[in-house]
Amino acid sequence: MKTTQSFIISLLIMLFIYAALSKLLTFSDFRQQLYNQNFSHSFAASLTYCLPVAEIVTAGLLSFKRTVLTGLFLSAILLVAFTGYISLVMLHYWDRVPCSCGGILNHMSWTAHLIFNWFFLILNLMAIYFHYAERKPPALLTD
Repeated sequence: MKTTQSFIISLLIMLFIYAALSKLLTFSDFRQQLYNQNFSHSFAASLTYCLPVAEIVTAGLLSFKRTVLTGLFLSAILLVAFTGYISLVMLHYWDRVPCSCGGILNHMSWTAHLIFNWFFLILNLMAIYFHYAERKPPALLTD
């Protein structure tokens, strides 16, 4: 179980580092795509800087034993938000939906992207479960 949990955490670290780097390496394109969303410009401006920082912080928290649980919860929150956004796109909530994803994710269909996000969200939830399952229950008091 510990090996599986470590493998999942490594995958999540790579995912968030890749996501942040792809945004930072194509920052002007990323910013333009966010401003092209159906969000207000002030919200898009906030996301432009907050998303890469949140992804880097998440990867950092996942990297250390003391902060791994916090990183797993932050990772789950980000994945739920991204998955929720993709779900709204697929339900045609907005009239136009440019993808602000970078790298290989930009070339995925919305369905493939949704499956990809669900896969990582499920892995993330498994790692949280494994974290709690490895804790030993307290010994029962006897008379």
